[in-house]
Amino acid sequence: MDENLPPPLSARFKESFAYPTIKERLPSILAKIADTTFRNKVQIKEKYGEDGCEDLKSIAGCVSKLRNEIMTGKKLIPIQDKRSDVKTWNDYLDEMTVNEGSTPQWFVSPWLYVECYMYRRVQEAVENCSVLRQYDVFMEQKRQSLIDSDQPTLILMNYLFTVTNDIQSGKSLDIQKLFKQLIQVSLWGNKCDLSISGGADNAQKSCPLDQVNTLCDFILRDDLDKIWQYVRDKAPCRVDIVLDNAGFELVTDLCLAEFLTSSKLASQIYFHAKSFPWFVSDVTQSDFDFTFQHFMQSNSLATSQFVTQWKNRLDSGTWKFVVNDFWTSPFPYCEMRKHSPDLYSELSNSSLLIFKGDLNYRKLVGDRSWPPSTDFDTSLQGFSPAPLCTLRTLKADVVTGLCEGKAETIEKQDKNWMINGQWAVIEFAEGMKK
Repeated sequence: MDENLPPPLSARFKESFAYPTIKERLPSILAKIADTTFRNKVQIKEKYGEDGCEDLKSIAGCVSKLRNEIMTGKKLIPIQDKRSDVKTWNDYLDEMTVNEGSTPQWFVSPWLYVECYMYRRVQEAVENCSVLRQYDVFMEQKRQSLIDSDQPTLILMNYLFTVTNDIQSGKSLDIQKLFKQLIQVSLWGNKCDLSISGGADNAQKSCPLDQVNTLCDFILRDDLDKIWQYVRDKAPCRVDIVLDNAGFELVTDLCLAEFLTSSKLASQIYFHAKSFPWFVSDVTQSDFDFTFQHFMQSNSLATSQFVTQWKNRLDSGTWKFVVNDFWTSPFPYCEMRKHSPDLYSELSNSSLLIFKGDLNYRKLVGDRSWPPSTDFDTSLQGFSPAPLCTLRTLKADVVTGLCEGKAETIEKQDKNWMINGQWAVIEFAEGMKK
């Protein structure tokens, strides 16, 4: 490790959010998985027979064992399944063992690594099934979260329908104002996170457009003007959105993409998603498809027209949905060029990368205990395939790019400001000019 870098966040620091996460939140998530598999027994038996029931029993047994390993602070063990990324994970375990001088442990090793490892172990339980190898242990929660957000989704869709119709009819609109509004809608959609809630209901309930006005004072750093000027000067350009949560947040991301496309600010949109279930509610191909299926059942004219239009955009290549195993790896993004040069090269074709959410932010800055006033570009540690911005509500005790003294001021207002998802940042790093 570079001795000039601050140490990684870890549960070894009991005052950090890493400690209650490892001690309570992760075991709670695993307990919920075991409970869900038990409740799904009847429908799985109807569809897959006894083999399905045995697989469910196996998954429940594996996650219960994993839960015990975490709660008793055991050493991490190699992954054992046939997925193509096994060598990557096990080589990294060996590397961490050398770096730390002993085998990594839950309450000792870097938080980012052990938390990612937990979700990979959950996937290991699924990979070793005989008939349920496509099973998503978080599917029920994600789908219910989307359904529970139907009302705010309808409000947003109807609003966007009016906006895009006005654009197409040539009506004079304040595109800059709309750009900023829909970026903020996408930002606050990140509050709907099933990982931070331990899998408990965290659906969107309030009007997403009202939130833009009521929550603007909670944005600790706001680079929206810089982002707008950059996109305006580059338009029409390729924009890549590195997705975070399924459910309502994905809805806000789709609406942002539609606005960027309709307004001709973007010529192409790439959506980057996880290759298997991750951090409870992160978007997979199945979640993306279900969102479209759910919209197709809507009685809303706006929703039905958008889903048809979005399918056409995907079919034509104007929009692309892509997955890559790097997003479900243990690495911070400053190591992308080393571990996934093809992805780094692909991202360099973009004009703007939009990273959604808390985990993407943690990986961007290496999940280290940076002083909050550290320059955002510095905390990226050389990661710069293209100009990037991050839309993130704070749910982990790491943030950079704040003005000197800002953190101390907010701390006096809200001692949990770094972890409760109530505060946010919109940060831009132009990096290498293109």
